[in-house]
Amino acid sequence: MDFRILGPLEAWDGGREITLGGPKPRALLAVLLLHANEVVSADRLIDEVWGDDSPEDAAAALRVNVSRLRKALPPDALTTRSPGYVLRIEPDALDLHRFERLVDEGRGLLARGLAADGSERLRGALSLWRGPALVDFAYEGFAQAAIARLEEIKLAAVELRIDTDLALGRHDELVGELEGLVAEHPLRERPRGYLMTALYRSGRQAEALDAYRDARRALVDGLGIEPGTALQELERAILLQDPSLDLEAPAPARNVGERSILVAIADETRVETLLGLAGPLARHPPRVLIMARLVSDAADLAAASTWLERHRAALGAQDVVARSASFTSAEPGSDLARLATELDVDLLVADARDELLVDGAADKQLSALLQETPCDVALLVSRDGTPSGPVLVPFGGGEHDWSAVELGAWLAKANDVPLRLAGAAAVPEQGKRDASRLLSHGALAVQRVLGISAEPLLVAPGEGGMLEASRTAGLVVLGLSSRWHREGVGEARLRLARDSTAPVLLVRRGLRPGGLAPPAALTRFTWSIRT
Repeated sequence: MDFRILGPLEAWDGGREITLGGPKPRALLAVLLLHANEVVSADRLIDEVWGDDSPEDAAAALRVNVSRLRKALPPDALTTRSPGYVLRIEPDALDLHRFERLVDEGRGLLARGLAADGSERLRGALSLWRGPALVDFAYEGFAQAAIARLEEIKLAAVELRIDTDLALGRHDELVGELEGLVAEHPLRERPRGYLMTALYRSGRQAEALDAYRDARRALVDGLGIEPGTALQELERAILLQDPSLDLEAPAPARNVGERSILVAIADETRVETLLGLAGPLARHPPRVLIMARLVSDAADLAAASTWLERHRAALGAQDVVARSASFTSAEPGSDLARLATELDVDLLVADARDELLVDGAADKQLSALLQETPCDVALLVSRDGTPSGPVLVPFGGGEHDWSAVELGAWLAKANDVPLRLAGAAAVPEQGKRDASRLLSHGALAVQRVLGISAEPLLVAPGEGGMLEASRTAGLVVLGLSSRWHREGVGEARLRLARDSTAPVLLVRRGLRPGGLAPPAALTRFTWSIRT
């Protein structure tokens, strides 16, 4: 069997395309393929396939469509497994898996200095795309996040291949492709830098400088900010005809991306807490800290810009490289997501508004921010004072828990405090073992990537146990539920966010997988507060 989602959904058996039936069996297959070889609960399948339009007897409707899909697929491909179903496929049976394997192989070849072979492997990976991912589900709610994540992964592979081709001296043939990429992503700085480099190496220095001016105009007009440091340095290198731009040199100017953190400031009275959290992250390892202040009234714009400049200067005195942007916005959630996308930031930190703690439901602007931002998002439920003491991460291996572990480890290392991964203790009378094995997976990932230890902490099952564990923490980093868009924060997390004496960071994993999350972990949806 050959399944394809990098374009319209297709299933092939040998040289024959399989007829999958109507919209519901096709949507069901798409959801199962996005979680191939993982158990997907019946409740989640109903939620994803039908959404708000689920029939009165949704469970029966699901069984009917599962039966229809089973008839189209090989025997035993789709099996029942409590609490839902699992679609079992062979390695490389899904085009996404082949794409990821080829990209990994390409990276490996590049790391060994085999640039030409790496470029060819990346071209092979990109050739698997037959159009936008899951294009026939472009307007279905269940596919939105997956489509955005897949397109981001594709763009990263395209940029890596272009970077490699520049190193191989293929600048002449890249100019046309790069002009199209810049037109498609006008506020993304990395393609702009590639275009400038390709034009310069093609003997078109004046056009390379024009490309920089176009980039600056687009960023200033679109986002109200100057180009990043790397792009500015590339312009200076072109003006000076710096030898580092030549192929014979290492050409460090080709890598125009900068690592950055975006801090969204909604309430000026809470800025010190936000910057107190983000500042250490910007120092270790060095990242640019970008402050954004969006105002609804144009009359407030000048005051907001002046206020941001004071804080930017103060951060500079603390050896933090900072930039700032302020502009008017009627849709701050979407505009912040767009800013994070175009600046390609590692993390967006925002203040959790008081309204969120009333019933845990995200309003329109917060929903847009969480739905559309490609990087990880952290919402700070602040308390009086600066966070100090151990970082506690309740960890159940769920989708957003992995990003919470990554951010928690990053914070613990930056602040030189202990990291604690907490899970439920055993309940022998119910036949439930403790979470220590799962905690060890998180701890090993932290050791591998950041080189620090994580202390496993087993707490009494239920909400009270995790709340008690938070009493000795300086900061709690808490992954959102995979169903946040329907359930909001959720009862258990909401109680911890409300009642913890320590500040709480609510983390939503970005559309791009986090650095610590192993591929198989991205579709686990267990949670250790509830048992």
